Parts: sequence; structure tokens; C-alpha cells
Amino acid sequence: MKKERQSKLLHLIEEFPIETQEELQQRLFDAGFDVTQATVSRDIKELRIVKMLDGNGVYRYAVNGGASSKSIKYIDMFAHSAVSVAYSMNDVVIKCHPGMAQGACASLDMMKCENVLGTLAGDDTIFVITKTEKDAASLCEMLQEIIK
Repeated sequence: MKKERQSKLLHLIEEFPIETQEELQQRLFDAGFDVTQATVSRDIKELRIVKMLDGNGVYRYAVNGGASSKSIKYIDMFAHSAVSVAYSMNDVVIKCHPGMAQGACASLDMMKCENVLGTLAGDDTIFVITKTEKDAASLCEMLQEIIK
């Protein structure tokens, strides 16, 4: 039942611009899944679903911008490697556990984040260049959600 519900949840997020957990809960209910808000919240956390800014300037739920379930492994690897994320102008700096930055950077590259011009990893730090400051802020917010 859980796998079916989570599969439906992912399908709904891809199909509709869902902005709130309540809206997601209602769509799941309409699809035949009687779930609580707490269950929806746990599913969102387990599936590493984040809120991202869409083309209309509205925050909506997404699996890393529409990533496939295969990409969830990369998200998980990043989440376990990264410690903090911050940005200044169009640059994002990600601090990682010692020796983990290169693996986390490879995971970030595999996520194929929009508007990332390039990444560079050292031992415990990743440097990301984005196209604009707005892109850096959006990426920073998404990555902070992943590492929570």
C-alpha cells in the first residue's frame, strides 16, 4: 500500500502544480488513498520531495525538478555528504563532511540542476556557479531542503 501511495504521490506531483500538503492530501484522497497530513509529510521526506520555483514564479512540489527515481540515489548521497549550503551573488558554496565533497559534487552534477553553469569540488567544499543570483538563491533553498 505504501509503495502504491508513494508512486501515486510522485505521479500527482509530476502531473499537477501542487503547492501545499493539504492539496496533495486531497488529490491522494480523490485517487482512493485515505491519508493523514502526517503521512503525506513523511512521504514527502522519504521521497526527498522539495518545493521549487516554477516558470510562473510559484513554489510547487517537485522531486528535484522532476528527477527520476534513479536520481533519488544521487539526492540521498548528496544529503548524507553535505553539511551546509550558502550563496552570495550567483555563487553557491556547499560545505561537506571531510573527504565527501567530490562524491557530493558528482551527485549534484547527476541531478542536472537547471541554470548551473559549473561545479568545482575540493576535499570538504563544493563551489557552484549559477547564471543569476536568483538561480543561486533557488538552488540554495532546494539543497537546504535536501540536507534537512
